[in-house]
Amino acid sequence: MFGFASIPDLLRLVAIPFFAVVAVRDVRTRRIANRTWFPLAALAAVLLVWETSAVMSGDATGIERQQFFTRVMLSVGFLIPLSYLFYLMGGFGGADAKAFFVIAVLFPTYPEYGLGEFGLEGALATLPVVQTTVGVFSLTILSNTVLAGMAYPFVLAARNAAKGFLSPGMFVAKPVRWDETTQEYGTILEFPDRRLRADLSLSGLRGYFSWRRLDLDALRMYLQWRGCTLTDIREAPAVFRNPASVPDDPHPPGDGSMATDGGDADETGADSSKTGECAAGGDEPTHDDPWGVEAFLDDIEGSAYGTHPEDLREGLELLVKRDVVWISPGIPFLVPLFIGLVVAFTYGDLLFAGMRLIGLA
Repeated sequence: MFGFASIPDLLRLVAIPFFAVVAVRDVRTRRIANRTWFPLAALAAVLLVWETSAVMSGDATGIERQQFFTRVMLSVGFLIPLSYLFYLMGGFGGADAKAFFVIAVLFPTYPEYGLGEFGLEGALATLPVVQTTVGVFSLTILSNTVLAGMAYPFVLAARNAAKGFLSPGMFVAKPVRWDETTQEYGTILEFPDRRLRADLSLSGLRGYFSWRRLDLDALRMYLQWRGCTLTDIREAPAVFRNPASVPDDPHPPGDGSMATDGGDADETGADSSKTGECAAGGDEPTHDDPWGVEAFLDDIEGSAYGTHPEDLREGLELLVKRDVVWISPGIPFLVPLFIGLVVAFTYGDLLFAGMRLIGLA
């Protein structure tokens, strides 16, 4: 049994089902509790101490010891700060950064699995098949993850094309009915009402990429704060544009998760004595704070995922006028991370293999 792999490398296989579970959870909820990482982080620390002790007390040569500690330093000293930097810049979510913190400690060197024990020969006799000269497995997982993530826009575009939605937006967003937006994670984008072939001028093409954005978590927080649903707003937009319709005692906004779409369908969160006049016929008056979005952002703690008043106003206007909107689901990064991890365990480093194929490595 142990001719197949060392005990630490056998224990590292736990990472595959672990990341499969968190990838599914990332798709469904886009939220991973901090405590989720504790068991794997503890295992990573134990295995690092175990192998460090084995290298120091075993038969390893000076060169082997130097290689081991160099790889540990590159993995922990480079990948953890890099992941934290991406988190600060907004490129990673908190869960993504924590995932790579754990990976940096759990996989400083390449594991090895001898499939020759089971009769396999040739390239598959030992996995991973392709190992880099640097020998830092966590960096292989990172590069594989990036490559898997780069394929996502093309998968999204293929799905949109199959449904007949052809535009530059097909690479970054998907069409969703207005009443399904509160059951989605991502960002509302607004594209021009025309197809690509309608205007191929420079200004026309530029219009396709002048996107307006609204984070759907912020939308759910706003609806929850007002105690209303998106259906309520669609049925009486003039009422809700009036900041006087904001409840005197708003509800806690929550964190924007899908636990609620804003409240019970029969609760508008507005004082009927104030909204009745606004709902009457005639021209709709202008307001200093349409939709009460500044009151919302001033009242809540935090920034509602970086949402600006105009983002929320324009998103609400879009949702009351359009039956179908474009939503950029973003990349639930733990999904390509899981794919990159599985490929790393089996084939190895895709980027290094490609570079070697063209003579650059």
